[in-house]
Amino acid sequence: MASFAMDKDQILVGVLLYISGVIVYRLFLHPLSRFPGPKLAAISSLPEFYHDVLRGGRYIWEIERMHEKYGPIVRINPRQLHIKDPCFYDEIYAGGSRRRDKYAEYVNALAADNSSATTVDHTHHRIRRGFISPYFSKRSVLQFEATISEKLAMLTARLEEASHAGSVLNLQHVFAALTADIIMQYAYGETHGYLAHESFRNDLVDAVATQLDLLHVNRFFPGLVRLFKDAPPWLLRAVGLKIADVVEVKLWIRELAAKALARKGRAGGRARETIFDALTAETVPPEEKTLDRLEVESTVIFAAGTDTTARALAVASFHLMQNQDVLRTLREELKRVMPTPTTSVSWLQLEQLPYLSGVVNESLRLSYALVTRLPRVAPDETLKYGDYMIPPGTPISQSAYFVHQDPTIFPEPQRFHPERWIRAAEKGENLKRFLVSFNKGSRQCLGINLAYAELYRTIAAVARRFDMELYETTLEDILVNRDLGFGQPETGRFQVQARVTGIVKE
Repeated sequence: MASFAMDKDQILVGVLLYISGVIVYRLFLHPLSRFPGPKLAAISSLPEFYHDVLRGGRYIWEIERMHEKYGPIVRINPRQLHIKDPCFYDEIYAGGSRRRDKYAEYVNALAADNSSATTVDHTHHRIRRGFISPYFSKRSVLQFEATISEKLAMLTARLEEASHAGSVLNLQHVFAALTADIIMQYAYGETHGYLAHESFRNDLVDAVATQLDLLHVNRFFPGLVRLFKDAPPWLLRAVGLKIADVVEVKLWIRELAAKALARKGRAGGRARETIFDALTAETVPPEEKTLDRLEVESTVIFAAGTDTTARALAVASFHLMQNQDVLRTLREELKRVMPTPTTSVSWLQLEQLPYLSGVVNESLRLSYALVTRLPRVAPDETLKYGDYMIPPGTPISQSAYFVHQDPTIFPEPQRFHPERWIRAAEKGENLKRFLVSFNKGSRQCLGINLAYAELYRTIAAVARRFDMELYETTLEDILVNRDLGFGQPETGRFQVQARVTGIVKE
């Protein structure tokens, strides 16, 4: 018994010595030990766990308080730095040949490491991106514009029906139905027909949100997301998890991928009829066109191409309904190229309109896309920020929320103010440099051209043709108070509810 007690004491002493050693190393010997920040965050990730996991995505506000106390560069956990300086954004998210790896801890939380968007290594990502980037070029999107017009015609017909019925619409679901049908048709050559669903609602939007609810949990416990990934949909649904809908869509995409792999004789490396043709071209190495990789790549494209653009459209609609002066100014400008509410006009024509461009930019600025931190690692480059030399291999991040809400760049940052973009252009200021909804650099969102086409075409079609009013929706329903991947309000989920009150005749 005495020997056992001695062993326990030795183990306890050993554990205490180990913990003490870790604390001393992280505070005084770690490569990041000279960077400012709270000591507890330097020692442990417990503050991050508490605010992001237990409090539900609120560490971003703690980071903001750190910046207020310690300055623009802070150590936010034992391994990471955060920089709150929009002028340094291009250094963190650099382009060209400057290597920027993704941070494996964040990629693992998504269990989608086979996609180009989540590939950790810079060089490997560039190779994978090269397979499909021509498919998302502006030229490719312009060739697809007739299909966008068809989907918009379906949307406007449904909005006319809603006007006659007096029904209340959840615009996030309405626009997600549109963007889902467009990205599915664009990428896969067929859709689930969400625009034809009676309520517009597709459970995929809620399912993706449910998956993102677990984002921070998965960062600390990455095995959970892989457990869900491998579970059958019926089991997930039986225990009440909406993530089952994501799994079912992935199975549908997997079937499409299997059909693509079964087709032989594809030649050339350019984009083809569907994303699968680009991914299975003969120039693509065999290890890059396995069934698993096709499934993951295509699923990520679908998820990325649905919710972010739909959210920006809902934000635009909210502010146009709330500010009738902005709506009137927009309509007067649109009449120049749309003499009647049903006039069809191209994306190229619409992007020449300065006020509409301001509306699009403000919609992106105030919808943010992902507000969560997206760390980058410069594996072989020492970055310099002020007097600080950042060691190679250090994960560094900056949140789009902080950039878009910086009052020195965007005065009255919560105000929806399209004129700010026009005035900046008149002064020769490149304000768009600070619009980072699509990220920047070598990892910029592949679907940026398709997203812009959807935004310009949809905002113009809806604003020119329909009168709408908000229903039980206030600014609090769209303000960001929690970081769950996408920004969420203080309680509940982001949503904009409205009624179509009239159809514009001239």
